[in-house]
Amino acid sequence: MPSAPLSTPCPAPAADHPPEPAPAPEPQARPEPLEGLPLAPPGSMGPPAAYERLRRECPVARIGGPSESTGWYVTRYADVKALIADGRLIRPTIDEWPPGPDREPAPGPKLTTMMELEGPAHRALRRALGDVFSARSVRGRLPDIRRAAARLLADFAADGPPGDLIAGFTEPFPLLVMCELTGIPYEDREYYLPLADAALGAMVTLEEGRAAVGPLHAYLADLIARKRRTPAEDVLSLLVRCQAEGSLDEEGVLAFGLSMLVAGYRTTTMFLSDAVLALLEEPGAYGRLAKDRRELPAAVEEFLRYVPVMNGVVVLLATEDITLHGHTIRAGEAVLPVLAAANRDPEVFPEADRLVLDRQPNPHLAFGRGVHNCVGSHLARAELSVGLSALLDRFPGLRIAEGRQPTWDDASPSKSPLTLPVSW
Repeated sequence: MPSAPLSTPCPAPAADHPPEPAPAPEPQARPEPLEGLPLAPPGSMGPPAAYERLRRECPVARIGGPSESTGWYVTRYADVKALIADGRLIRPTIDEWPPGPDREPAPGPKLTTMMELEGPAHRALRRALGDVFSARSVRGRLPDIRRAAARLLADFAADGPPGDLIAGFTEPFPLLVMCELTGIPYEDREYYLPLADAALGAMVTLEEGRAAVGPLHAYLADLIARKRRTPAEDVLSLLVRCQAEGSLDEEGVLAFGLSMLVAGYRTTTMFLSDAVLALLEEPGAYGRLAKDRRELPAAVEEFLRYVPVMNGVVVLLATEDITLHGHTIRAGEAVLPVLAAANRDPEVFPEADRLVLDRQPNPHLAFGRGVHNCVGSHLARAELSVGLSALLDRFPGLRIAEGRQPTWDDASPSKSPLTLPVSW
């Protein structure tokens, strides 16, 4: 959905004087749609300036999509929290998007990740992964994660300042951790990363995303076959064993692989990149954490709340009519609960637009909730904590390179810097 100026999506506010007597109320009219997804200001991570007004004036805004489809853009914390755990909403695959009564399913394989998997298949996969992604297992992997961070930063430092921290660290670090855990070959990244990024943006760039699904399926099917022939100590080999024992089907194994390729590292890359930039732009914040690591756990939670990565990228479909703030979301229509807007709601977070490293409490929604809450939340927290600690240890004087600025993809709803030139 391309960005465009916002129209007036909701009825005008009531006048200050009492209204004239009126007939019995009728159902609220459907508001005029927004003319595209709100985007962050150019050259910044955001969030979009429209969030504050939408939360205040129009918490359920209609948004026009392709093929005359309708979506609902939801921005208040309480509403978003309820919707992401509402069993009447399911996540569509690219094959099911955009919604429409007369649209034929796209041919070929579907991009079914863990988020789109439902019912017994989803529960079986979550059970198989429960121990691997538990807090205890992630704690056991911390030495490996620290070694990966130290190795990458040593290589980055060897080239001397200035350097691009995205290419040198925040991009490869979560990918390397994911690959070592799952058994997806890191050395194949130049093949699958462009496909995975196209699939991740598929709700906006439909054709590119759909074109990537077939090659991703073929790559994973070949990799799973290799794990079946030569198993290793990794998650894909574990799931292949579960399939052989009958506790998991092939759809579940493929869904896990697609989840890891499409989102299992990319969101962590974006959070880490934005967190570093937020630290460097906030006067004194980087030095404060460098001197006192006791604040790091709370700071990680604050980055998960404050960094607006999840800008309108959660897309759900209503399976039945839902009424919210007087509007009827009809079965088959899309709902976009905006996690980044909810995490800036001043009704829940005092000084919501300020980075508060020691914020308590911090009930952010970065990892969702309900049956589809992020299975990798403990791992993501560990990567953010280890990645930031490694940077603070290695480069206590890290700063944005003089005369250089980060670069951005300003057309993307989810923003993190493409480059981050730094000196130390």
